[in-house]
Parts: sequence; structure tokens; C-alpha cells
Amino acid sequence: MNTQFKKGVLELIVLLSIADMDKYGYQLISEVGEIMDVNEGTIYPLLKRLVNDEYCETYLKQSAEGPARKYYHLTDSGRIYLKVLTQEWLKFADTVNNFIKESGFDDKI
Repeated sequence: MNTQFKKGVLELIVLLSIADMDKYGYQLISEVGEIMDVNEGTIYPLLKRLVNDEYCETYLKQSAEGPARKYYHLTDSGRIYLKVLTQEWLKFADTVNNFIKESGFDDKI
């Protein structure tokens, strides 16, 4: 996948991943990794920024498999931001898809 495309949509995918269920970092890396190639060096700085921007908050939860894990939870402002971001993405993707169709290029590939 094009690196610039990935950078543009990664935040949306991470927010969508924790919207319905709180997740810890490695869990997010695994889930997002099923969609695109990502690593810890990409996800953890994004999570830190989302926490700093108050779109997410964290809490520790004991694990039966080792030390406590830091879970990420969407805040109310994070849910609002996710809605806005999703609407923007859908509009953007629709505009690009329409442009590709109107150009006739999709018939040539």
C-alpha cells in the first residue's frame, strides 16, 4: 500500500478499532496489521498523540498472562472526532472514486 495513503487513513482505522471495544497497544497493532502493514513505531506515537489531544484515555488492567496492560478508550470528544473524520473520509473517497470513474481510467486497468 502506498505510504502516503496509509498515513492518511491510519488514525481513522485506529479510532474505529477502539470505538466499540477498548484495546491495548499490541492488540491494536495486530488488528490494524490485518488491514495494512504497521509496526509499534507507527502505532504507539499515534496513540500518544490521540491521548494528548484528549480523543483517547488510558487505564491499566491486570493480565493473566503477565504485567498489567495499558488499554485505550475513546473519550466523548474522541467519538465526535471519529464521526467528523469518518464523514470527511467518506466524502474524500467518494470524490476521488468519482473522479477516477469520470476520467475513464478505471476502464483501462
